[in-house]
Amino acid sequence: MTLNLNEIKRYPVRRDDLLQGHDAADELLLQHLGSLELKNKRLLIINDHFGALSCSLAEFETTTYTDSYVSKMGIELNSAGKIKPIHQMQNFSGEYDLVLIQLPKNMSYFEDILCHLTHHLKKGSQIICTSMVKHLAPMSFELLQKYIGATTTSLAQKKARLIFASFEKSAVESAYPLKIQLEGFEKPFLNHSNLFSRDKLDIGTRFFLEHLPQDVQGKILDLGCANGVIGIKAKRLSPKSQIIFSDESSMAIESAKINYQQYFTDSAGFCWTNCFENQSKNSLDYVLCNPPFHQHNTIGDFIAWQMFKDSYDALKVNGKIRVIGNSHLGYQIKMKKIFGNSKIIATNNKFMICESIKL
Repeated sequence: MTLNLNEIKRYPVRRDDLLQGHDAADELLLQHLGSLELKNKRLLIINDHFGALSCSLAEFETTTYTDSYVSKMGIELNSAGKIKPIHQMQNFSGEYDLVLIQLPKNMSYFEDILCHLTHHLKKGSQIICTSMVKHLAPMSFELLQKYIGATTTSLAQKKARLIFASFEKSAVESAYPLKIQLEGFEKPFLNHSNLFSRDKLDIGTRFFLEHLPQDVQGKILDLGCANGVIGIKAKRLSPKSQIIFSDESSMAIESAKINYQQYFTDSAGFCWTNCFENQSKNSLDYVLCNPPFHQHNTIGDFIAWQMFKDSYDALKVNGKIRVIGNSHLGYQIKMKKIFGNSKIIATNNKFMICESIKL
């Protein structure tokens, strides 16, 4: 474990990026592991953001799991392609001696992970979770105690902390994915655990559904699709269109695929990627988007910027992009800088829907 963590790059690589590819939680966990004997142990690494853990432990028998395409690409980038993460928990195999988890923000996802792990641990298998203290949810202790065993913690260092648990429970089945009935749709939607607003329809999406375009001919992209509800409603309003779903969460793509197939018999496109990078240029007629404003625990508008730029590249001339966001985010200003034009379609007391055309 001699890797210089300052060499870990974030993905996608951005010029003059001031954000680091690791944090103090990675450092604290690796410092602790330096005192353990890891040879001949099977290690599972979960939610490694950009490869700090996976690359540092590459000499041992490790498997890395992530739901995030951005993390997958970061890990492959920083390992020069030597580490190939898995992105489905169904691919956990055998029994693991030690599981290392960068705690996710989403506790439903964490619960789902723990339930799957109970089928791949033996009595005494160790779990070590790491997190920055400000992101450490009290529920993480409750879930570990419920599914794994009693917890202890390390002292905080550089505002990071470790949680330790030894497996002493029994195997349990996960409650995920959920089946959620949404107003205006006959069949329940299947929502995997790492989806945003997985147990209900969020108010922004509800407002967006009321203001989707109709009778669009050609290809419509549901960008950042989550469970696919926007694309599915768009297909209903434009029956002759072809829908493409894109998201950086593997669970989102899997959910959208199942949900689309229960409503339509024609084929749709499904793209697990970061925003819509490196896709066919001048190929889309419409983009529908509700941009996220965080990546892991990092908040910013860099994802929205890339979504808008990727959309510009992928749209045909006279193609359109329609976006919803909190009014204060000023997406109409960003879109005008990229497209040269922007108009407001609808507003309420919280959200704004705006549209640009590629000229």
